[in-house]
This record gives sequence, structure tokens and C-alpha cells, in this order.
Amino acid sequence: MGMFQRLEFQGQSDGPHLLITAGVHGDEFEPMAAVRQLAKFLAQESSLFRGRVTLVPCVNEEAFLLGARCASDGLDLARTCPGNAQGSVTEQLAAGISELISAADYYIDLHTGGTELSIYPLAGYVLHSDKSVLEKQREMAQAFNLNVSWGTSPELQGRTLSVARDANVPAIYAEYFGAATCSKEGTDAYVDGCLNVMGALNMIERTSPPSRIEYVVEDTRPDSGHLQICNPSPVDGYFETAVGLGEKVSKGDLLGTVFCLKDHNPYPIKSDQNGIVLTLRTFPRVLAGQSVAVILESGEKVS
Repeated sequence: MGMFQRLEFQGQSDGPHLLITAGVHGDEFEPMAAVRQLAKFLAQESSLFRGRVTLVPCVNEEAFLLGARCASDGLDLARTCPGNAQGSVTEQLAAGISELISAADYYIDLHTGGTELSIYPLAGYVLHSDKSVLEKQREMAQAFNLNVSWGTSPELQGRTLSVARDANVPAIYAEYFGAATCSKEGTDAYVDGCLNVMGALNMIERTSPPSRIEYVVEDTRPDSGHLQICNPSPVDGYFETAVGLGEKVSKGDLLGTVFCLKDHNPYPIKSDQNGIVLTLRTFPRVLAGQSVAVILESGEKVS
């Protein structure tokens, strides 16, 4: 676990152990800024919280310094858990973070869409087979208070949340924009979200804010939550979007067009679902097989 920095904060009384991580991918910036702010708060206010908080400001430091999603071995850390302590750099990072996750009582993993995608603000969790774990995850996701609360397949492997699943550690992840930027709005929402969860876990005294949740969705399909496989481009080319993030779409609506790099022929990509645009490619270059958009089958709005 020496490959990344971790910051430990102990409250003045007993309570649960919460782990919060940022920078699992090196191109996701709001999480890193939020964890830095949380560290400052916890250092100054140790008398105001109960239990223990572990912060990892940037799990994948090599990827961050490369300005890339992944480290030099090319492996996606969020597909490599539980890793291998004797393996490549990403495998070692996966082993280290998996050990931390298994030792925690609760876990929050902060993400964004990185440099190529933007994601409508959401707090997500797996549909855990243990009802008590699932209910606690629902509570944490809704306390985090982003626009979408999204439960998805527990079958996906290699992720931080699959490690938490196997260890019966209630865990959520969050997504907020991306597009190679670091928004103050997203950073502030992440700081507030983590403190809201601490309040829900009785680690701090905190009044619940007005709800921002628009949609509560639980999708039991086996690949639900796997954003990278949705609406893939058929060719290498230039993606020109026709929709906006959070926009409502219906089956058959045009999501965007990929113009082939070689012959400039257009390849329209249409939605095969009714819902809202949850994820949108903002980086125009797209390779064959890469996702250009994800549609959340949202049902009715909560508010």
C-alpha cells in the first residue's frame, strides 16, 4: 500500500471507518480537488466527527502525472481489482486499494467522465445480494444527493465496488461531469456529498440538505453500469453530438453522427432506449467500439 498516499483522520469518539478515494483514473480531477478540501476540513474539525476517515487523494499517481486515464502498463485500474501485489504498476495499485477497501466499514469512490466523456451527476451502487448491505448503499447514495441514484448489476468484476461487494462493505461511487475540466460545482458537490454521507452514518452532526435527486433507478440487467459498451461507434472517426447531457430522448432519436476518418461518410447513431442522456462523448475523436453516449432508462422524475 506504499504506492499511493493515504491520509488518516481519527475523531474524538468511536465510530465507523469510512474510506474515500479519488484518482483511480488519472484524468478525473474534481475528486482530487474534493478530497484535498475534505482533508483540510477533517484536520481542522477532528473534535466534530466520530470514527475514522481514510482519504486517498490520488490512487493512480502515475496515470495522473502522465496526463492519462491509465498508468504506463495500459491497464484500467477499475478493471484490475483485486490486483496482484507482485504484478505491474496497476496490478500493484489494485492490490493496495483492494486491501484498504476490505478493511473499511464504508466506502465512497469518486469519479468523473475523465478527458473524453461527461457524465450527468450520479451516485451509484451495486444491487448487492445481502439486503442489509443493499439498503445501506441505497441510503448512502441518496444521502450523497446528486441528480441520479443508480443501482446496477452486481456481476461486473475488476472494480473497486466489486471488491467491496465481496467483502460486504457498503459502497457507492459518484460521477460528475468530466470533459477534461475541473468544475467548482462538481468539487463542491463532492465535498457536500461526502459530508452528507458522514451525517447519514452518524459520523458528524449534519442537517440533510434539500434533495437534488431527480431520478432513482435500479437496473437488474447483467451489464447495467458498464458505461463503455453502450452505443459504440462503428468506425474510427469524428463524433458530432446531436444531444445534450441530461436531455430526454426517445427510441430512434439521433444521439450524434460519426464521420469516418478515411472516407468522411456519416454514421448516424440513434437511441434504442427511452430515457435521459447519462453519458456523452465530449472528445470528438472516437475509435471503433468506443461509446459515444449512455442512455438511462429513467422512468418518471422524482422531482
